[in-house]
Amino acid sequence: MFKLKPYEERTPDRQYQDLLRYVVDNGKWKKNTNQGLPALTVFRPPIQLRYDLQNGFPLITERRISFWRKAVGEIFAFVNGATTTKELEAFGCDWWSTWATKENAENVGLEEGQLGNFASYGAAFHHFPTPNKPEGFNQFEALVLGLKQKPWSRTNLISPWVPYFASEFGKRRVFCAPCHGWINCHVHDGILDLAMDQRSADLIIGVPANLIQYSVLLLALAEVTGLIPGEYIHTFVDAHIYANQMEAVADILDREPLRLPTVKIVDPEKINSLFDFRTQHFEVSDYHPHPPISDIPVAV
Repeated sequence: MFKLKPYEERTPDRQYQDLLRYVVDNGKWKKNTNQGLPALTVFRPPIQLRYDLQNGFPLITERRISFWRKAVGEIFAFVNGATTTKELEAFGCDWWSTWATKENAENVGLEEGQLGNFASYGAAFHHFPTPNKPEGFNQFEALVLGLKQKPWSRTNLISPWVPYFASEFGKRRVFCAPCHGWINCHVHDGILDLAMDQRSADLIIGVPANLIQYSVLLLALAEVTGLIPGEYIHTFVDAHIYANQMEAVADILDREPLRLPTVKIVDPEKINSLFDFRTQHFEVSDYHPHPPISDIPVAV
């Protein structure tokens, strides 16, 4: 049975700050990026973020995060195969409309509002291109089946990468190539751990949302498979901070580590499938973060 520590007994968490500090101290400036901004970068930082969910949920406390529901909406939209801004908005995530502009879409042969029918997150997760199968392969359907029937298997995993349609040198059909979503699941003694590798990590804007998304995914997968949520592990390939975000980073590094909050599934008995989850099925409590930091630039 999952036993969440009382809030007062949780250890303050400083992992996110430690990662930022490592990149600040050891990063090299990469001048050429797809976003056109210099980025302080570390390739494969030795620090990975490991969150035992008994010690709280990795909704960062270094600054108040008000968009957590949008992050939850995005991951379950993708799990359900969303590939357009309208589909994402139906799940409560509206930030893609800023990026899926007519210009960005047309550059890769898409229409305005389309993320990519072959290689965006929803396409790869829910209908991965498969020979002689127009509807593709539903990776999350297979993952749930694997966790139920073969929890010991090392192939309970997910990939968001469709090389031919995502690569710069293939027939690219996605304007924002998947940055996260390489998932591996591990079951031991009825406990489910989930690890996510991130190809490209904007540590200030993207990563706080990604921590929320894949941790709620762990909770959801545990719920529908009858397993106990264990540890969420987040590793990075290209970890970076953009030049115009350095002031916000300095502010974050000056703040005292705090205890992580509680996130619970609401009315779990009403959930029949992983594909049923929506933002309203999650509730946040014990959230006492530092004040928000406004106007942090987003590099697109």
